[in-house]
Order: sequence, then structure tokens, then C-alpha cells
Amino acid sequence: MATKITIPVSGMHCAACQSRVQTALAKTPGVADANVNLMLNNATVTYDERAVKPDALVDAIRSTGYDATLPSADTTAFEEQTRQDEAHEREVRELTRKTVVSLAIAALTMVLPMVVMGGALPWILFALTTVVVGWSGRHFYTRAWRAFRHHTADMNTLIAVGTGAAYVYSVIATFAPGFFVQHGVKPELYYEAVAAIIGLILLGNTFEARAKRQTTTALRALADLQPKTVRVLRDLQEVEIPIEALERGDVFVVRPGERIAADGEVVSGSSAVDESMLTGESMPVAKQKGDRVAGGTINRTGALKVRATTLGADSALARIVKLMRDAQGTRAPIQNLADRVSRVFVPVVISIAIATFVVWFVVAGAPVRALVAAISVLIIACPCAMGLAVPTALMVASGKGAQLGVLIKGGEALQRAHEIDVVVLDKTGTVTAGAPTVVDLVMVPRVAPAGVPSLADAASATYPPSAGTQVPASDDPRRSAPRAVALADLDEVAVLALAAGVESLSEHPLADAIVRAAAERGIKRADVREFESRTGRGAVARDAAGRRIAVGSARLMREIGADVSELEARAEELARRARTPVYVAIDDAVVAVLGIADPIKPTSRDAIAALKEMGLEVIMLTGDARDTADAIAREAGVDRVIAEVLPEEKVAVIRRLQSGQWEGGSGGVPPPTTHSPLVVAMVGDGINDAPALAQADVGIAIGTGTDIAIEAADITLMRGDLRAAVDAIALARRTMRTMRQNLFWAFVYNVFGIPLAALGMLSPVIASGAMAFSSVSVVGNSLRLRGFRGA
Repeated sequence: MATKITIPVSGMHCAACQSRVQTALAKTPGVADANVNLMLNNATVTYDERAVKPDALVDAIRSTGYDATLPSADTTAFEEQTRQDEAHEREVRELTRKTVVSLAIAALTMVLPMVVMGGALPWILFALTTVVVGWSGRHFYTRAWRAFRHHTADMNTLIAVGTGAAYVYSVIATFAPGFFVQHGVKPELYYEAVAAIIGLILLGNTFEARAKRQTTTALRALADLQPKTVRVLRDLQEVEIPIEALERGDVFVVRPGERIAADGEVVSGSSAVDESMLTGESMPVAKQKGDRVAGGTINRTGALKVRATTLGADSALARIVKLMRDAQGTRAPIQNLADRVSRVFVPVVISIAIATFVVWFVVAGAPVRALVAAISVLIIACPCAMGLAVPTALMVASGKGAQLGVLIKGGEALQRAHEIDVVVLDKTGTVTAGAPTVVDLVMVPRVAPAGVPSLADAASATYPPSAGTQVPASDDPRRSAPRAVALADLDEVAVLALAAGVESLSEHPLADAIVRAAAERGIKRADVREFESRTGRGAVARDAAGRRIAVGSARLMREIGADVSELEARAEELARRARTPVYVAIDDAVVAVLGIADPIKPTSRDAIAALKEMGLEVIMLTGDARDTADAIAREAGVDRVIAEVLPEEKVAVIRRLQSGQWEGGSGGVPPPTTHSPLVVAMVGDGINDAPALAQADVGIAIGTGTDIAIEAADITLMRGDLRAAVDAIALARRTMRTMRQNLFWAFVYNVFGIPLAALGMLSPVIASGAMAFSSVSVVGNSLRLRGFRGA
């Protein structure tokens, strides 16, 4: 059985460290996958618990010279993030202290030769530099020794060998200068270079650590959303307790301006809740009794009483934080390039440094120059930038995505998303609202009594109307031609009341739309009896006056002998406009036809246009009839439609699209002739479309902040807005561009820097400064992703 575990790892500081730990884990029997993250200092391992135990994974990490401990089973994502932040703060403080001391001593070693003369100077410089080597830079040497004991080499090896050689050379020149004189070499001192190199490297590490901390800003912001205390109702009194003491079923109070403490259901009160930090949706969402709310969101207006339903690790906020941490613990395939180079990089650099020393010493006859050039090669070649190039961009991108309401499952999903050729959209709930709605009501062409309200004007009407009630005549443009008298007191309000009365006893989705239409307009449902469901056709019942009311399809009307000819043309027109016509008959006489549709979301057309502008082919995939699907596609701006597809057939459609075998088409646009493999993204609701989402190269699930469909999808959109899919793809493209830039500069820096150092054109001090700048520049370039504003 496959199990995933994230193990904290300490001591990693470069790409070579990361690669060594990952290689050791990958070679462990029973391990299916291992991802080691230099930024988060952890290893995410997928393993077979029948073949290997977690303790063996820890032992494998320790065998490489790094320390690891098993995580606590009951630790929440919030606590993990807090611990990581605290460890990061300690690291920054320690590096800052060491940097200040080192640079101060480096400055002293440069100034002292100008003011102190005589034999005492070397001893003073020795004492000061020893403080830097033995305290400030001590970890470089201990880590290098640990790597040597494990027959490996890393960044610390290069620094330790470089500065150690200069330090030992200077110590010998201080204590035994005659040794050099005997061999015809001037006893040079490099104390100031050693102190300056260590100081500058530490300065770079400090800047790097501070910049790395900024990459997790969004993650910390999410973790900080959970309030520390909550006011619960106990014996009708408000009692403030720690959030950890809140229990399922407790009712807590949320005042205007406060954050909601936990996921729950509103039991009283109404308000507008700002869910932007969880969903990316800027407009507050109205909440009232019975609605669900998510912990961490902000109550804007009224006071609410909420019953806690989901706590701890199962809450929406905790799941999002965990998802982000898991995503940041993954790796993008592009990282493999840096890993392959890192495995051989340090040994190659050491070989180049040795060759540089030999050439300068033997060929040029310049032993001092040989030492300086070799040290410069070792210092400038530290592979920090290569190890940071990909994970820093991934961390910033995942955090930025969360702020936009886009949860990216990991580096592999992000890299695939930037390669998308085709975007397949499910219709219901993706392009459309996903809830059938009554949008038309057409009466038979007869004249009703004067003063009949239209459907649009009936918001405050009730049925039946009071005797003698007169209301303004309707000017609704959806109404048909002038009507003739039919049944006494029959109007749109009466029709909708009767239809809602019948359909209130039905479980069909269209029935729910009719009941909801009456409720939204304040129309009281008629009381009915003798209800009879006609499967696939509709339903019939009798009202309080004994009249038989039938609501359903044309087939049902024919069954009961009702003539639909007066409204047949209008019903066909509704069907062409993607409406489902539902007839209403009273005593076997058709009196009206309702047009029920799943309207497209207000933002769908703009989102689809944006996808096209990005050069993507957009296809709508639906099980609906061709005419209905084509009507929706025309309204939404989709050029190609694959319709009348059963849920189990969607997977096969995705496979054919991936192979380049295009399907269907509309609007007279011929299908492309290419048959080359394509990268296909599927956008759906993440539940009914789960198989298709899993089959697609990139599965994008439209969910909500409280019900995230993340199992089958690579990317989850936390708001029901197709524009978030546009943001996800645009962010993926921007992130991959940033990763490539980082890798390019990390490689180019070494390609040019190492030869210059070997030729003696860079001093060790300048080399150390350049090395530090390379790492900071890579992190800084990744941080630019925080400015991404969406497509």
C-alpha cells in the first residue's frame, strides 16, 4: 500500500546536498518516489509500507551525512508552518550575527596593516581570523568534513577547501616563515581574504535566507488566518476560549469585522462574508441561516452565530495549507537538469581547481598565484544558485496561485500546464451555472383579465390574488402576442403557483427549478393532491378545486390528450435558444410553456475569449443534445462542441484528443488535419468528471473554498469562475519562464565565472561576492512572480 510522508531534513545547503539525499532515498527498497526540497528542508517520500518502514527512510537520509527526524503524527499543517517559520527566524538571526562579526573582523584585518607595524601584526591578524574560521564559518568546515566522511562533496566542501587552504597557508607563513624563504617563495598572508570571503558568503547566505522567507509569504498569510481564540455560547453566555478547545457542535459568535474561527453552518443572523483570501473572489458573499461558512474568512456586516462542523486538519483552511505545503514539496521535471549537473559539479570543480593550481605552479612558476587562482575557482563555483533556481519559483508561484484562488498540486502539474494545447470544458457547472433556472414563461395567445402581472413583475405577488386585486399590465418582451380570455383569473402568477405545487413533490432537477422560481418571486405554491409522477415525461396532480394539473414534456401532453399546437412554435424557439420547454396544462388544456435553462456564467464568455487569445483551442464536452450544446457554445463563444457524450465516454474522448484525433465541430469550422500528440487540459466539477480529469494531461477542477475536489485534479479552482483557469495557465507559463531564466543565469554564471577565476582574473574576495550575488539574484528573480496579477 502506497503511503506518503514528509520528513524534515537539516543540513542541506545546495543542489548537491539535495541531490545526494534524493538519490539515497530513491535507492531505498520500497520507495516509489522521493522529492527533496532545498527550500523547505524536507523530503516527501512515497513508499510501500509493507516493504520499508519510516525509520529506514530516516536512516537512509542520515547515511548521507544529514540529519532527519520523523514528523509527529498529530501535527497540523498550521503547527508545521509555525515550526518552519520559527526555524527560519533562528537561521536568519544566527546568520546575521555571524555576518556582522565576520565583516567587522574583515574590515579590521584590512585596516590594521596601515596602522600596526612590526612583528605583532601577523599574530593579531591570526587571532582575529581564527575567530571567523572557528566560530562564524565553523559550520562550513564541519559540514565539509561530514560530507568527506560519507565520500561526497558539496558547496561546503568548496568553501572549506578554498578558505581553509588560504588560512593554513597564512598560519604557516606566520609561525614558520622560513619554510617559504627556503623554497624561494615570499611568505604572503591571506588573513584578510579569508575573513572577507567567509563574511561575504555569510552575507549572501543571510540575504538568501531572508529572500527565501519571502517566498512563503502567501503560505504564512493563509496559516495566520485562523484566529487564536473564539467566543462560544455556554449556558447562554459568551465565553472566550482558545481555538484548540473548540469542539464540533459548539455554537460560536462572530461579530462584524472578525474572522470566522472554524468551518460551520450559520444558525442565526445574516451577513456578507469576505472569502477573498480563500477563493480569490473579491466580492463578499451573502450568508444567512443554513449557509456554510469557512474558517479564516472575514465577517463584514452583520453578527452571526455559527455551529462548528469541521475542525483541525479537516477544515478547509487546513486542507489548503496542507495542499500548498505538499505542492511546494514536489519538484518540476525541469529540476532534473539541475540535479544531473549537481551530481558531478563539485568533483569537476575540485578537479578544475587542482588543474589550475598545477598549471600556475608548474608551467607559470607562480606558486602564490596558483594558490589564489585555485581558491577563486573553488569559491565562485558554489552550486547554490542551481539548487534554488526551480524550487524558489515553484514556491512563489504556488503562493501567488493560492491568493488568486488557484491551488496547484505540484511542480509537475505546473510544468504540464504551461504546455497545454487544448482546453476541454465541461458544460454544466463549468461554462454554465450548473443550476436549471426558469428564464421564460409564455402563456397561450388568449387575453387574460386586465391587470395581470408578468413573471418579471411578480416578485412580491402571492397566489391566489385577493378578490378585486388590480395590478399593472405586463409589458414583458418575452410575452407572446395579445391573448384572448381563457380560464377565469388565470395569469402567470397562477400558472407558476400551480406548476410549483405539482413539482414540489417531484425530485427531478427541472422540478426544483420551477419550485425555486416561485419561491424567489414570493409566489405561494398551490396545494395539490393525487400526485402522480410520469417518469421521463413529467407529473400530474389535482389542485384544491379538483382541476387536473399536468406539468411536463410534449410527450406527456399527448398522453393526456392536450393540444400543444398553439405553443409548439414558441417551444421550438426556446429549444433553439438552449431552453428546455416544459408545458403546463389545466384540465387537459395547455395554458403555458416554461423555458428552463442552465444559464452561462457571466464571466464564461470573457474567460473563453482569453483562452483563445493565449493560442489555445477550446472545446466544450457535454452529454446534452447537439442543439442545446450548440446554442450554449454560440452564446459562450466556443467554436467546437463534442455533444451527446455519456460520462463514461468522456475518458475515451480525452484520449482521442491527446492523440490528435479531433472530434466534432460547429459553426461550419472544419476540424484540423493534424494528428500529432497534444497536451489536453480538462476543466470540470471534479466529481462527475473525475475519470476525465484524471485522464487529461492537466485536470482542472472547479470547486469551492469549502468543498475542494482535489483528488482527481492537478489544479483546483476555489471559485466557480472560469477566469481562474485562465489565471492558472497564465501563471504556469510565467513561472516556467522564470525557472528557465533562473537556470540559464545559474549555468551561465559558472560557465563564465570558473574560467575567469582559473585565468587569475578574479580575486577570491571578488569571487565570493559574485557567488553570493548569484544565489540572491535567482531568489530575487523568483520573487518577481509575486507581482503576477492574473490574466
